[in-house]
Amino acid sequence: MINFEFVVFANSFKNKFHCVAGKTTNNKKWIRPVSNKNGGELSHEQIKYKNQYGIFSVKTLQIINLYLDEHVPLPNQPENYLVSNKIWTQNYRIESNEIFNYLDSPANLWGDGDRVSYDKIIKNYVSINQSLYLVKVSNLVLYRSEDNKRRAIFTYNKVNYNLAVTDPNFDDILNKLNSIQSVLCISLGSNFQGNCFKLVAGIF
Repeated sequence: MINFEFVVFANSFKNKFHCVAGKTTNNKKWIRPVSNKNGGELSHEQIKYKNQYGIFSVKTLQIINLYLDEHVPLPNQPENYLVSNKIWTQNYRIESNEIFNYLDSPANLWGDGDRVSYDKIIKNYVSINQSLYLVKVSNLVLYRSEDNKRRAIFTYNKVNYNLAVTDPNFDDILNKLNSIQSVLCISLGSNFQGNCFKLVAGIF
């Protein structure tokens, strides 16, 4: 069993399952707990932790001790680790100003556009060294599309992006835009109809 202490930067919710990811506190390494070797999402039970007050569902910016069975990397998600049956524990949380200690600084977010061809990843035309980034962006605009999809427009390193948002707190964040710091957790999703979509999994 592998033990990590990490800060949660993503806890997105889709189709009744959760996608959780965070960075270790000691060396800022990305960890994505998954339910199977194919990168499966986590159930409600699998994202629970305990502290002195009881058992709760994990939240972003919490410091969590998690217990994992093994490293199960995928070509498009090298940070995947298989969860164990041992419940996680909480060790406080970081403050919002501490987020900046965990930022990444890639040249770009896997190129431009909102997706990466899975075929190009498999054939090594595109190398995915990491599928998660925590970045400070500019010109951030959050909105709902005509078909009511949650979207984020922003600029990172002089490249403009328009990505889907999976942060479950999207509506609450819309009501307090003045208080956010324009820091985004960007995740490269699973293969979907031949593409891995870039997703805004956390907004801070």
